Amino acid sequence: MTAISATDFQTTVLSRCGIELQALAGKDISVHSPIDGTELASLAALPGAQVPQVIDHAVQAFKQWRLVPAPVRGELVRLWGEELRRAKADIGHVICCEVGKIAQEGLGEVQEGVDICEFALGLSRQLHGKTIVSERPGHRIMEQYHPLGPVAVITAFNFPSAVFAWNAAIALVCGNPVIFKPSDKAPLSGLATFKALERAIARFGDRAPAGLAQIVLGGAAVAEALVDSPRIALVSATGSSRMGRAVGPKVAARFGKRILELGGNNAMVVTPAADLDLAVRAIVFSAVGTAGQRCTSLRRLIVHRDVKQPLLDRLLPAYRSLRIGNPLQPDTLVGPLINEASFEALQHSLSQALKDGGHLLTGGQRQLEQQFPQGFYVAPAIVDMPAQTSIVRHETFAPLLYVLSYEDLEQAIALNNDVPQGLSSCIFSNDLREVEVFLSVAGSDCGMANVNIGPSGAEIGGAFGGEKETGGDRESGSDAWKQYMRRTTNTINYSRELPLAQGIQFG
Repeated sequence: MTAISATDFQTTVLSRCGIELQALAGKDISVHSPIDGTELASLAALPGAQVPQVIDHAVQAFKQWRLVPAPVRGELVRLWGEELRRAKADIGHVICCEVGKIAQEGLGEVQEGVDICEFALGLSRQLHGKTIVSERPGHRIMEQYHPLGPVAVITAFNFPSAVFAWNAAIALVCGNPVIFKPSDKAPLSGLATFKALERAIARFGDRAPAGLAQIVLGGAAVAEALVDSPRIALVSATGSSRMGRAVGPKVAARFGKRILELGGNNAMVVTPAADLDLAVRAIVFSAVGTAGQRCTSLRRLIVHRDVKQPLLDRLLPAYRSLRIGNPLQPDTLVGPLINEASFEALQHSLSQALKDGGHLLTGGQRQLEQQFPQGFYVAPAIVDMPAQTSIVRHETFAPLLYVLSYEDLEQAIALNNDVPQGLSSCIFSNDLREVEVFLSVAGSDCGMANVNIGPSGAEIGGAFGGEKETGGDRESGSDAWKQYMRRTTNTINYSRELPLAQGIQFG
């Protein structure tokens, strides 16, 4: 790579992260940097037949960890947050090299891990249920939340560090062991994050049982073994809607719990009452950040016809001035796509959009091909569409933004909702009535709906997730912790009588 050689990367950055490639060497997983195609590592995958042993360790760890008081469990995630903070620069660098994120986004992803550890630490003293008034005298009803069991966390390439941290920090304070299966496109970032957790466990001492946190490398066979096991209490899987259609029914068939974080086809509605300069800034970050490879990336721009041209007059020059290049360079704003397949998918979507009557306003062409023949850089594209066709309703995981026009807010909301996905959405308006309608039951049908801010860049304090083909589940903040626990309702009779509910007389 331009800024650092593969050898230096392995012997300095990976070494400081605690990753010993020699111990992980194999021919199953070849990790190539999207920056220029350099091979970063060749790793061995865990054979699917060995996954039951990993699960055995987690099951045994659960028997001990569930008995550790939650505030003590919180101390472990506090230590993990410290280790992530210490290693932030190195883990962020690994993310940049392996995924292609620019430096600021790599650092920001690790900061999400630090933040969720702080959130989980506070949560460890708030895992409370309810006391409920009973209809029977001398009775009390209460609800408790107990640890659930081993949790499998299966992540995607685009957030190889943060998503594991979101799940693992909360799972651990809730009393559950974790098994981490990182994407085979970004195992080094996952390993670097996991090694920070291992260091925290070492500092925590023998209060943490063996097998409390484990990482397994591999592809579909390893993931399927985790998904199919009835001893995995919860599967948290992040990826495409296609992946969710495979995982969801398998977990449901064995009556397991799942958290599915799947596709997004996120829209921004820009009304005549919008601050257009503010909207442009949000559009650029949301649509081209991570080269459009976020589940929360902006993909559809729904603009009132009266402000469409003034908005485009501001937006197009901003797009054409974007600095595309090596994400390790500090002035780069747009790095590469993860691989050639992503580039080809973008070209297919562009071709179909033009067949549907779309007009390419800017971008879409490959960039820096001579400098990086094995890197797939692209100029972020904007296509003006006459209607929301099937290709617009399809999520293309690349920097491709469709522009649609509307005449009234009802039509804009209908366009926002008329896609299979339901992750994130936003409206730019200074009209209180427009904003409130968009946030109301008659407004956006997404799991997240924002005002005067783009659809991406969620903070860890709020529950993250969406509806429809996005999966319907939530992770990270708010009360998402309840998904990592089992709820029990308890009725306590402290009287000397035995009255029955509903006034039933028996005998």
